[in-house]
Amino acid sequence: MRSVAPIRCHPSTQRRFAGALCLVLLGGCSLLRPTPTPPAVVVPPPPPEPPRAADPLATHEFVFDPARDDVVGRVQVTVVGPDDTLPEIARRFNLGYEEIVRANPGVDPWLPGAGRTIVLPTEFVLPDAPRTGLIVNIAAMRVFYFPKREPGRPAIVITHPIGIGKVGWSTPEGTTTILARVKDPVWTPPESVRREHLKDGDELPAKVPAGPDNPLGAYLFRLGWPSYLIHGTNKPYGVGMRSSHGCIRLYPEDIARFFDSVPIGTQVRVVNQPYVLGWQHEHLLVQAYGPLSDDKRDWDHGPSELLKRAKGSHSPLWQKVRAHVADVDWEAARALGHSTRGIPVSVMKGAVQSEEAVIAAALKVRNELPAGATWDGDVPARGDQEQYQELMGAREHTPVRTGTR
Repeated sequence: MRSVAPIRCHPSTQRRFAGALCLVLLGGCSLLRPTPTPPAVVVPPPPPEPPRAADPLATHEFVFDPARDDVVGRVQVTVVGPDDTLPEIARRFNLGYEEIVRANPGVDPWLPGAGRTIVLPTEFVLPDAPRTGLIVNIAAMRVFYFPKREPGRPAIVITHPIGIGKVGWSTPEGTTTILARVKDPVWTPPESVRREHLKDGDELPAKVPAGPDNPLGAYLFRLGWPSYLIHGTNKPYGVGMRSSHGCIRLYPEDIARFFDSVPIGTQVRVVNQPYVLGWQHEHLLVQAYGPLSDDKRDWDHGPSELLKRAKGSHSPLWQKVRAHVADVDWEAARALGHSTRGIPVSVMKGAVQSEEAVIAAALKVRNELPAGATWDGDVPARGDQEQYQELMGAREHTPVRTGTR
C-alpha cells in the first residue's frame, strides 16, 4: 500500500488551528454546565396587624392599700365612634363633663370627629384627707367613698364625678354628716332660687313632685348643713360642671348605688384641692385640675405652693414628702400648674414624666361600657349643646347660704 505523506502546515497556520480547537472545546464544556437559576423573588411579609384594643377597665371601684396607695386606676385612651359626643363618652366611662374636656384640649365636645383618639383620665390621686366616709374634692368635681372595711376583706374606694355649686352659689367646704336619705323626694324651691328663676322669666312652682321634672332626681341624702344635699338629677349632662345652687349632684345611676350602700351617719368631708399629690410606689405623682374661678388663694406656684402650705401637716403624705423633698423636681411640679389636664404624672428627679408620655403609654381600649359599669347605657346620655350652654352660661349671683339644688 502506498504511504501518505503527512501534511505539514506553516507554523502560523498550526497556531490558528490550535486556537480554534480550544474555542470549540471550551464551547463544548459550556454546554455541559447547568443553566444558572435566576435569584428567587423575595416577598416581604405583610405588615403586622395593629394591636387590638383591650377591654376597658372599670373606672369607679378600686381595691387599694390605705397604708401605701395614694393613686388608683389607670389612664386609658379610646377612639371616637361615628355618632359620639364627649359627654356621651364621659358618662360611658363614669367621667364628668369638665374632666373629659380638660383632658382633651382643642377637641370639640359636640363634633369630636369619628376615629379621633380620646384620652380618658381614669387614674386618680386620692385627696389628702383621712380615708373614711365620703370625701368630696370640689376642685376635681369628684367624690370618693371609703366604705368601712370588713374583717379579712381588702379596702376599696368608690369614686364618681359630681356637679357642684356654680359661681355665687359655691358648695361649702368643711365636715358634716349624712342625716337622712329620701327616695322620690319632693322639691320645695327656696325663695332665693325662685327669685333667681323669676328674673330669667321662669316661674317655679312652690313644690315640684317626684318624677322626671324633679331636679333632685330619684334619690337624695340630707346633710348636717341645712339646705345642702347630695342628690341625683334630671339633667345628667350637668354632672361634672358647676351647675347647682350649692348641692352635690351625681349621675342617676351613681346616686342609686350610693343610696343602697352609704349608711346614715357617714361623715362627709368637702375639700378644695386643685393640685393633688400622692405616692405610687416610690414616685410622687401630681394631678393638676387647676383652681376654681372663685378660689382666691395664691396659686402662682401651682403644686409647689403646697409644700409651703403643708409645713405643719402631719398627714402620712406630707411626712413622706418632707423625707424625700430633695428627690422631687419642684420646678416640674410648678410647670404642671399651667397644664391642668387632670392626668397624674411623676415629678421625681430623674423620672419626671410628661403628660404626652403618660398618654402614649396609656391602655388602648374599646369604646364601650366597662364590665360592671354603673350606667347600663340604655338611657340616652346626651343633652343637646343648647342645654349645656344654658348651664355653662349661668350668671354670677351674690353668694347666699341656701342651696337645695
